[in-house]
Amino acid sequence: MIRVFIVDDHPVVIEGIHALLQNEKDIEWAGHAMNAASCLGFFLNNTADVLLMDISMPGMDGIELCAIMKQKYPGIFILGLSTFNQGLYIKKMMENGASGYILKNSSKEELLKAIHAVDKGDIFFSGEVSQALQEYQKSSMIQLPMLSPREKEILGLIAEGYTNPQIAEKIFLSSFTVDSHRKNLLAKLNVKNTASLIRLAVERKLI
Repeated sequence: MIRVFIVDDHPVVIEGIHALLQNEKDIEWAGHAMNAASCLGFFLNNTADVLLMDISMPGMDGIELCAIMKQKYPGIFILGLSTFNQGLYIKKMMENGASGYILKNSSKEELLKAIHAVDKGDIFFSGEVSQALQEYQKSSMIQLPMLSPREKEILGLIAEGYTNPQIAEKIFLSSFTVDSHRKNLLAKLNVKNTASLIRLAVERKLI
């Protein structure tokens, strides 16, 4: 029997996965937690074989929790379970000891395949995750152009959610000039929109 535990802050996700797994003959439901503290508390007196771990949770996130769990209980296999299909998150989970990563929109068949794979000591990525990781690794190898101090300043403010007029007021430029800088950043870093610009900036530690 494979004892499966899940930590996720959404009850509907926990209930849904429990429903998917409850009739599987070779899987036993070990329990669940809705945050890192509860998860750590459970494992003081209990155990599991495979731990399904959400990434985004209040307080300590899944990436940090993954590292702590693998340090304390190296025999447990951790499977990242998230809506985030971004290379940076996948890479960090794997660096912190996860054995795989699947998305919350995965099918029952893919979830079962992932659980069985990591329980055997294999690495498992769902199809979309594998592609996202490959794209991230490829982009990480590309040399980015140098940004000027002003461009870095504006990029940081964009990432903080400031609008062009707010940035202009904050650093004493015209809105037209700020807009020009924003457009130049998109072109220079070869991204199509602000969301992609911020994601690249975070992934490549530009801010």
